[in-house]
Amino acid sequence: MKRRFTAALAGLALSALLVAPASQASAADLVIYTSMKEALIGPMTKAFMAKHPDIKVDHQSAGAGKLMAKIAAERQSGTILADILWTSEVPDFYALKREGLLEPYVSPNAKDILNPLPDFDGSFTPIRLGTLGIVYNTRFMKKAPEKWSDLFEKKNSPFGIANPALSGTAFVSVFLLSEQFGWDFFKDLKKNKAKMGKGSGQVIDDTAKGDLLACLGVDYQTFSKIDKGAYLGMAYPPEMLVVPSPAAIFKNSPNLEAAKKFIDFMLTEECQKIVAENGTLPVHPGVKVPAKYNLPDQTEAMKRAIPIDYPKLITSKQATVDQFTEIFGKKK
Repeated sequence: MKRRFTAALAGLALSALLVAPASQASAADLVIYTSMKEALIGPMTKAFMAKHPDIKVDHQSAGAGKLMAKIAAERQSGTILADILWTSEVPDFYALKREGLLEPYVSPNAKDILNPLPDFDGSFTPIRLGTLGIVYNTRFMKKAPEKWSDLFEKKNSPFGIANPALSGTAFVSVFLLSEQFGWDFFKDLKKNKAKMGKGSGQVIDDTAKGDLLACLGVDYQTFSKIDKGAYLGMAYPPEMLVVPSPAAIFKNSPNLEAAKKFIDFMLTEECQKIVAENGTLPVHPGVKVPAKYNLPDQTEAMKRAIPIDYPKLITSKQATVDQFTEIFGKKK
């Protein structure tokens, strides 16, 4: 009886599959691994699916370090489950390209964007120009910091920086600040009670709570919390941290055409407006960030940006993480 019942269920399932609408049976299930928070990636995928109802998009968000560990584990098992990767850790994309894991694709929309990446060949495409600045608690700091050295004016003032081993934006920022000011900058921060946090969102939360006086914070993550009433301010010193966030398609993606459509969409004015509305710089020069964020526009930001030596950045990750960890101590 049990065997006949199981067979009947299997038959019903097969019948349901055979009579399913063609659009449902052929719908692509696009999987995106990203370090972007829900406030940014959520509206993007929703807008994309509204334009392409035949394509279902699933996004999984985590820190860049955790995503790379997940990808490494999936490679060991034989299949990378994601179609697209979108993070801010540029060296990871160069490494994946070097290992032959990316599908080069030059979107027809790429001609319309500001592209800070040298030797662009479509292996990965910048989607936004992320900026980081000094995020401070407005209850305890009545005046916004104007320069990086202002962090040392108040003694025993805890400043937070996300772990560069886990956060792509933190790694690139630590690299850039060490290139601009030397490692003594971080040693002086540590002497002034600076702390290493786990993730970029955590240090902003700790600043909002008052556990930290200020932190190195990502633009749109900070503005999202300010919009919800957090006692936070964002200051951009003259030497700006501008970190491109690329997206790439994995080679052998079973949803290659859908993945290409998503990259195309990310570069459209419609999608770039979502980037701008979240308080982060779009790569489309025709799209402006709302004035309420007081964010320098793309031209000024690129002019003030600490230059990125990409070859050195690519080869310096472990040394940068090790030096930072030696100064701040290992995070449990």
